[in-house]
Amino acid sequence: MREITYLQAIYEAQREEMQRDARVFIMGEDLESSVYGTTRGFTEEFGRERVRNTPLSENGFVGAAAGAAMVGLRPIVDINIASFMYVAMDQLVSIVAKATYMYGGQARVPLVIRAAMFYNGANAAQHSDRPYPMFMNMPGLKIIAPSSPYDIKGLLKTAIRDDDPVLCFEDATLWFTKEAVPEEEYLIPLGQAAVKREGRDVTVVAVAGAVRQALDAAQVLAQEGISVEVVDPRSLVPLDVATILASVEKTGRLVVVDPAHQTCSAASEIAALVAERGFWSLSAPIVRVATPDVHVPFSPPLERQLYPTSERIVAAVRQTLRESAASA
Repeated sequence: MREITYLQAIYEAQREEMQRDARVFIMGEDLESSVYGTTRGFTEEFGRERVRNTPLSENGFVGAAAGAAMVGLRPIVDINIASFMYVAMDQLVSIVAKATYMYGGQARVPLVIRAAMFYNGANAAQHSDRPYPMFMNMPGLKIIAPSSPYDIKGLLKTAIRDDDPVLCFEDATLWFTKEAVPEEEYLIPLGQAAVKREGRDVTVVAVAGAVRQALDAAQVLAQEGISVEVVDPRSLVPLDVATILASVEKTGRLVVVDPAHQTCSAASEIAALVAERGFWSLSAPIVRVATPDVHVPFSPPLERQLYPTSERIVAAVRQTLRESAASA
């Protein structure tokens, strides 16, 4: 099986869905020049009707995409940098998320918003946000945060075919990672987590780019005889709570790792759900490993200290083991 990068997987998912369904088109900034390679050659293959370069007006073109979706097209909006979603917040929250509800199901919004998270690259406070938690708080939006080339291709294809709006948060720290990806078509259902490593002692649920750090931490801990199970939700809305609870029931301990700010994070929601529904499976308090509630500095040495690392995850796992031993 051939290996491709995360960016190549995005390119293939979009191209295959545009070839499959003439209603699919893509719009966003700098698409013709294909700065990141995810729309390379699209204008020549599909024409400018289906590859729409937009002005720097996110609120305008997200609104236009929402309208196109409601009249039968299936837009993919490349919003480029996730922080730019704030500019389109009125359309995302007041129209995209609510239209199906407000019109009593008479309108559907089959719209995908692609948003790259450019953190840990000295892009400073206005370009380094990981804003998926705030959209988890808005009913009507589905949210994916794939952690590998295989997952981004299968999930993005599913998202494009979905009749509801899907926000696809793409972790730029993963862009050049490679993985074996089938050439034949496959789809990954939304709301289906993946157990990326089996284990028996501690469950680590990790989001987006943190999955790689969790797997590295599990490898380090394995040398000490500690068996870590790594669960990747892949989809945050809907969230596969059953898989997470089953893992915690097996291990009795939970560490949740999330690159977003800690307060009201995806980690917080996962921890709350396990505390509510799986409390009697726990032999130690839940530990969160997330980013402190501070704005991202431009300075690379300062920025690197903020995000989850394999070292922080190793320390969190050891903490849960100490606390469970102390309470035994």
